[in-house]
Amino acid sequence: MIHPTAIISPSAKLGANVRVGAFAVIDASVELGADCVVGPHAYLTGVTKIGSGNKFHAGCVIGDAPQDLKYKDDPTRVIIGDNNVFREHVTVNRATKPEDATVVGSNNFIMANVHIAHNCTIGNHVIIANGALLAGHVTVQDRAFISGNCLIHQFTRVGTLAIMQGGAGIGQDLPPFTIATGINTICGLNVIGLRRAGFNADERLELKKLYHALFRSGKNFREAVAEAQKIFSSAGAKTVLEFVAAAKRGVCSDSGKNKTTED
Repeated sequence: MIHPTAIISPSAKLGANVRVGAFAVIDASVELGADCVVGPHAYLTGVTKIGSGNKFHAGCVIGDAPQDLKYKDDPTRVIIGDNNVFREHVTVNRATKPEDATVVGSNNFIMANVHIAHNCTIGNHVIIANGALLAGHVTVQDRAFISGNCLIHQFTRVGTLAIMQGGAGIGQDLPPFTIATGINTICGLNVIGLRRAGFNADERLELKKLYHALFRSGKNFREAVAEAQKIFSSAGAKTVLEFVAAAKRGVCSDSGKNKTTED
């Protein structure tokens, strides 16, 4: 199961049925769960704990030092859950301080050449397409979809079931269930994603009304949020309202073009 050209530290911990390809390198403080596959020329380093069933394709670099001038060569961490796919040349940097970690959940599909910087937190069932770049301290919630070549500024949050169209860039928080287009703008609800996630017609209609109340009413955004908190009470609406109320970088605004919220 281990190619003879692979270099694995005697201190590394490998679970049952792990496969390691040619010229892969696994350093001392790496823990690799059962049934993982490490492709050729992959490099696993840092204080990195990886669950079971993960697949690292050729050239992945997981747990290397953060690209941060403040980093002092501390033994910082990456924590990865189960059943993730990391395609070719994905990079996941470890955190900047020993008490912190870069975290990737479970059942995520991370495509080729994606960069996940230090201190990011990726949820579960997230898809990140080719060439997307996530700066430090980015949070991506469950079931979000980040399309190819998207850019996410440091400390920015992407809400659950949100989607970023190809080439979009955000430096403000992307609310749950919405679609990002261009730079810091949204163009409606991710209706297809809501349907697939089991939101019924009434729930989708309420979210559509909430979207209009927050982003198309013409009111001051804080006032719109305060009013919406008195009107909308479903679980989905609360998810949106709690997210936007907690925003520290501002929230993406509506582009004025609506071809995606029709139900």
